[in-house]
Amino acid sequence: MDAMLEQFRARIQAASADGTRLMLRGGGTKDWYGQNVVGDVFDTRAYAGVVEYEPTELVVTARCGTPLADIEALLAQHGQMLAFEPPRFGAGSTIGGVVASGLSGPRRATAGALRDFVLGAQLMDGRGELLSFGGQVMKNVAGYDVSRLLAGSLGTLGLVTQVSLKVLPVPFCEATIRFEVDEIKALRMMNEWAGRPLPVSATCWHGGVLTVRLSGAQAAVRAAQAGMGGEALADGSAFWSALRDQRGDFFASAEAGAAELWRLSVPSAASALVMRGEQLIEWGGAQRWLRVDHGGAEDIRRVAAAAGGHATRYRVESEDLGAGVGAFHPLAPAIARIHERLKAAFDPAGIFNCGRMY
Repeated sequence: MDAMLEQFRARIQAASADGTRLMLRGGGTKDWYGQNVVGDVFDTRAYAGVVEYEPTELVVTARCGTPLADIEALLAQHGQMLAFEPPRFGAGSTIGGVVASGLSGPRRATAGALRDFVLGAQLMDGRGELLSFGGQVMKNVAGYDVSRLLAGSLGTLGLVTQVSLKVLPVPFCEATIRFEVDEIKALRMMNEWAGRPLPVSATCWHGGVLTVRLSGAQAAVRAAQAGMGGEALADGSAFWSALRDQRGDFFASAEAGAAELWRLSVPSAASALVMRGEQLIEWGGAQRWLRVDHGGAEDIRRVAAAAGGHATRYRVESEDLGAGVGAFHPLAPAIARIHERLKAAFDPAGIFNCGRMY
């Protein structure tokens, strides 16, 4: 593995010297996310393997090319999980891609986002230097913020070679219940539940049905289930697994290119968003998916901004992005300058994943 790191370093240094752009790539399961990337493919899958895992310490450290499926299988043997439930998008998903994309699943609103679970990381920057940030425990605050900065950076700052993640025990008991309610009532119910001591671990409203997952001790789950009412869903795990991996009719049409899929991040207490298209609401109201026919980017982003949030053009054919319409919500000038300075500090020659974010 040390020899492989030296190969990585040599290639990165050569690319920086001659201006060759590199497209960092693991399993390729999220190639569609973001914008067009310019550069030669830099395959990271060979640099794989769990470096350290101590179940009693609730932390796992793995190299970037390690399949997400392998890590989850290892954790399952000890009754543990990645609580942020990263979307898998296929068997080829690697932990490096998971961190670089920064995506979290249905449990995010209650357990936290991916970046909340990043304890430490190693990064090979544009100079070929191997930098270490954070550690394997919460006390290692040196570089802690930088390791979290890498979550969602889409490989634009460098090659994340290794990452340490906090893990959590699998809940003792889970149950899923459903309610037939309209969007406005569903938003009110989700926000009311958030202010009460209920073991709600995930919510989803779509097509007039609000689905709720309860997780925790059996007594707490059963008491909440009895108090909240609703109709029990027998195969709740299958529903949440499909939602986590964004499978099903709502997501399938966008994946096939028949529609655009937008991801809106707004305050959970925001009222119903009046927009054309079909919506699916997660995270207690904080994440709202919008499936629409092509076009209307300015209107969608205006509505999201008015609600105090932002909108990402999540799935769309790259050639349909259109002039001046990026995948990600435009940054405020001051924030954009910070991004530019960070990029220049970590990747001065500008060789990593050029064009993927902006």
